[in-house]
Amino acid sequence: MTQDAMKDKHIVRSFDQELESVQAHLMRMGGLVENCLSDAIRALCDKDVELAARTVKADRAIDELEEMVKNDSANIIARRAPTAIDLRVILATFTIANQLERSGDHAKNIAKRAVTLADSASLDEVKSAIARQAQLVQSMIADALDCFIQRDADKAQAIRERDADVDAMYNNVFRALLTHMMENPGNITPGMHLHFVAKNLERIGDHATGIAEQTIYLVSGQLPDDDRPRLDKTPTETTEVL
Repeated sequence: MTQDAMKDKHIVRSFDQELESVQAHLMRMGGLVENCLSDAIRALCDKDVELAARTVKADRAIDELEEMVKNDSANIIARRAPTAIDLRVILATFTIANQLERSGDHAKNIAKRAVTLADSASLDEVKSAIARQAQLVQSMIADALDCFIQRDADKAQAIRERDADVDAMYNNVFRALLTHMMENPGNITPGMHLHFVAKNLERIGDHATGIAEQTIYLVSGQLPDDDRPRLDKTPTETTEVL
């Protein structure tokens, strides 16, 4: 093998290692988001204020990993000038990091609500429905990250379709909460907090779908041009200050 060929091989291997490294950071970030979401819901259902407080603090590690992923991605683009599939990998990784960071923010918001609701004895039955919604959302996050690593566009499309199930579960929770609040004014305050929890979960479902769409982009070079299925029928959007 010539010296030039050996040099080219080294450059390619080094580049591959850099891509693998930034994707490894992304997977670690995804694992932290899954853990934060799981802990936030457990804190809500168990009225565990200490766990909720730890979950709020854990969001900082997600933010730090996002910065690492974005900085590494920017450095690779600046130094390597990747093209075609390699560039799509970097751009998709960059976008997914943002989706995960936002999901972490929503999990943090749920943990904050868990602290507020810890002294409330009402509407515990609605929490069970919210826990089921959280399980679906968490599985979507995990599956979306798996299909990104596997470059599985078919699995990614299936995840997009599952977002309608999250919307349907959110709508059911919203209707149940509305009924409880109309029947008893004492349910209004905890009901509003639980509504924010359900809405945060619905948002995480949107981000999981966005991650899946990045896999489709990575494989095909194009984002899906059809609207994702949506069943959110609530009359207004709610926004939280992060």
